[in-house]
Amino acid sequence: MTRLLSAVLADYGPGMVAFWCPGCQSNHPIRVGPEGHGASWGYNGNPDKPTFTPSVLIRTGHHIPSQAGKRCWCDANRERVEQGKEPYHFTCDVCHSFVTEGRIQFLSDCTHALAGQTVDLPEWPK
Repeated sequence: MTRLLSAVLADYGPGMVAFWCPGCQSNHPIRVGPEGHGASWGYNGNPDKPTFTPSVLIRTGHHIPSQAGKRCWCDANRERVEQGKEPYHFTCDVCHSFVTEGRIQFLSDCTHALAGQTVDLPEWPK
């Protein structure tokens, strides 16, 4: 079970938090502490109205630069449909946003329907 820090922010282990993205319908983990490897985001420390800096960029499948030209979820889903089967739940996506004072500003390079919109962070799904 996910430990919630507030209605909109989850504890994802040492130095990690996550918010629920209504555009992707999935969580977006963010490293906010010095633990682990890789980039660390600034965090205002407010679990009710979090701000992360800089922007949050999530890429999956062929949108990951090192995966360009390789097989991806688009290929697998197309093959499933051609076989008369349901596509997998996974897709190749871009989600790029600013999270400021508990709101998500989705940038225009997002591949989901909320691109260009600003919405409140939703509550973590039960």
